[in-house]
Amino acid sequence: MSGSGSHTGAVLRLEGVGRVHGKGAAEVHALHPIDLEVRAGEFLAVMGPSGSGKSTLLALAGGLDRPSTGRVLVEGTPLEGLSRAGLADVRRRSVGYVFQSYNLIPSLTAAENIALPRELDGIPARTARAEALVALEELGIAELADRFPEEMSGGQQQRVAIGRALAGERRLVLADEPTGALDTATGDAVLALLRARCDAGAAAVMVTHDPSHAAWADRVVSLRDGRIVDEAVRAPQSAGAAR
Repeated sequence: MSGSGSHTGAVLRLEGVGRVHGKGAAEVHALHPIDLEVRAGEFLAVMGPSGSGKSTLLALAGGLDRPSTGRVLVEGTPLEGLSRAGLADVRRRSVGYVFQSYNLIPSLTAAENIALPRELDGIPARTARAEALVALEELGIAELADRFPEEMSGGQQQRVAIGRALAGERRLVLADEPTGALDTATGDAVLALLRARCDAGAAAVMVTHDPSHAAWADRVVSLRDGRIVDEAVRAPQSAGAAR
């Protein structure tokens, strides 16, 4: 597996993880129990039709939802035994999450949105802002540093959200359709950044509908009706291909 061979250790492990909503006749299996491991240096793409369990898997992996069965481990730490504050701490320190809805704070500028999680980790404000500016530069939107979300297009907001997930040394990046609001060239640049982050030793899990986006990954897992129905290891596109 390209990217995973030069690094060791499971950054994310799902052991018999399932999610059920409702009870009795209203019970819905959003995700049937699955086992999944993503190692340092690995870029995993998750594909499947709407309602297949992709976003559920991502939410469980990031500790945003709790499984009905099984357990999730991030860098060897089981999430189920953690308090709400403990979960928040793991998410801030280890996990970068790119939401479909961006989830930017309206009253903060682009740089402040990216810097905030780092400052909450105890990183000095000056250092956090410097990291934010580097992330914005990497994403080609350095000029947006002092703009507020309402002053940006949807695509620009998406790139700021990606910058927030990539700033600092997070070991696990979870991305839900990260290029959905972007044009092809910008989307490829973002995927190249994710690929490069994995090549540097992080792990990434990306939900996508687009096979051309999945081409950047080392491995593709396909979901249907809450079950893994296919898994393929592939030779990923290199980060340099977008340049």
